[in-house]
Amino acid sequence: MGRRVFLRAPTVRHRDEFLALIEASRGALRPWVEPPASRAAFSAYLERARRPTERAFLVCRLEDRAIAGVINVSQIFHGNFRSAYLGYYAGAPFMGQGYMSEGLRLVLRHAFGALGLHRLEANIQPKNRASIRLVRGAGFRREGFSPRYLKVFGQWRDHERWAITAEAFWR
Repeated sequence: MGRRVFLRAPTVRHRDEFLALIEASRGALRPWVEPPASRAAFSAYLERARRPTERAFLVCRLEDRAIAGVINVSQIFHGNFRSAYLGYYAGAPFMGQGYMSEGLRLVLRHAFGALGLHRLEANIQPKNRASIRLVRGAGFRREGFSPRYLKVFGQWRDHERWAITAEAFWR
């Protein structure tokens, strides 16, 4: 738990609030991310989140327990690699208010603590300045550029690769 937010795992009881937030945020999230936007897509998201290689977190405000955003840790590899990918988005009414910064710090603490990961990577479209500010502020470093890396809204889009290690986080 942080000063203004806490993390919770999404469940079916969060579906209506989640989908309403996504509907209210469509314009702000496009072209960066395609979140689950229907009951069926939300159910599929919950199924994926139950896999041992995935963790999903709702970033919720302490003051009213409202969902402010989502952070996903995916493709978790253990063994010598101990790495995963990070994805996230804030709901439009909560953007730019610091909720995601605090939520990301909580997720990093969990990833490098309880999950025992060594490295997290976030791939971000170069024009998504808010996302780059978020990871930079959390201590991520830019590692490179990947042309036509990920298909978003039907188009292959360039991404910058940002990462943080456990050593850098705990410093």
